[in-house]
Amino acid sequence: MLSGMAATSWWVWKFEKVSRIEFSVLKKKKPSPDREKYEVLVGELKRWRVDLGRDYREARTKAEKQAVGNDARLILELVMPEMMRCWLGTPYDFNGTAEKPGEGKIACGYFVSTVIRDAGFKVNRYKLAQQPSANILHTFIPREDCFLEVGTEYPIYADNVEEMDDGIYLVGLDTHVGFIVNRSDGMKFIHSSGSRPWAVVEESRKNAGALQRSNWRMIGCLTGEPGVIRTWLAGDKVKVKN
Repeated sequence: MLSGMAATSWWVWKFEKVSRIEFSVLKKKKPSPDREKYEVLVGELKRWRVDLGRDYREARTKAEKQAVGNDARLILELVMPEMMRCWLGTPYDFNGTAEKPGEGKIACGYFVSTVIRDAGFKVNRYKLAQQPSANILHTFIPREDCFLEVGTEYPIYADNVEEMDDGIYLVGLDTHVGFIVNRSDGMKFIHSSGSRPWAVVEESRKNAGALQRSNWRMIGCLTGEPGVIRTWLAGDKVKVKN
């Protein structure tokens, strides 16, 4: 039986050892898809869209409509990234068309189109997903508001992105498409990755390999477009560019 200083040392050693093991397990734990949370978020966003849509229709002045639009943007920027994160760990496949997180595999275009549809935009997710990335962006964002950079060194490109306004961005690459969530603490690239770990991932600026490798990069702010917000509030159908 241990006593005094020996007992104290033993407990400290045991605590530190167990803590290191548990921390190691937490670090290595892979994210898993969360369908239940996703469905809750989809339902909540639908409720917000209906309520804010009514407020927008009833607004009498430009200032009132703008205030509702600002609220809608705020809600989308809060909820959509959490919806994206519910997909983390869902396996990638070039032909994947999963409808819900963890239910099958999903390609990059289908990940983008499904999240957008489930966020309340009335769009044909199949048709949207099958478009080149530039058409996916132009479906929502005017050409003049999409910024294309070719051959820009990645550190410079990442600096340019992080200098943009906070918001949810669509980003098209050489052969890929995904979301960039830009906030004051930096950017996050959320996409269905066709390279290791071949799943939906959320990557920091440093770890965004697909962004780094791409020579062609087009970006536009989905939530920064007043027309996109009005379309969402009204529940209008979105015509896919092709």
